[in-house]
Amino acid sequence: MKYLSTILLTIVLMLSSAGYAQSKVAHIDFQKLISEMPSVIAAQEEVQKLEKDYQTEIEASIKEYQTKLQTYSAEAENQTDVTNQARQQELAGMEQNIQQFRQTASQDIQKKQADLLRPIIENARAKVQEVAKTQGFDYVIDGSLGGALLMANGKDLSPDVKKALGI
Repeated sequence: MKYLSTILLTIVLMLSSAGYAQSKVAHIDFQKLISEMPSVIAAQEEVQKLEKDYQTEIEASIKEYQTKLQTYSAEAENQTDVTNQARQQELAGMEQNIQQFRQTASQDIQKKQADLLRPIIENARAKVQEVAKTQGFDYVIDGSLGGALLMANGKDLSPDVKKALGI
């Protein structure tokens, strides 16, 4: 009997101390938060404008290439082999330039997007940490799609972080 009461007392003490040792956990859909920020929307519009500018330049280059191709094809019979070979090399060079420009444009767009979004994301993370610390949370789990959120109940910090960000 004494042995049973000792085990029960130990279990009760362990359960009560486990309650004190637990950390406070909250969750937030960080991707949704970021997508709703006005500064992100403005950054996306700027990136889209850059994409459009590059696309316009690429289309102009392609149109110039196609025009020369048609002209050279129509005149090929009246030209010497040396001239036709030079024209083929010119067209091949134009194709290569278009491909290189596409790659450069893609890299520039990705860099611009990263440069614009990095400070916004860092600011949002800092606000999440600030709000979580103020409210006494030890952990904040990202509940974005694909995240590892396995929680039935919990505090969603989205409204408080939006308020702190002025959204």
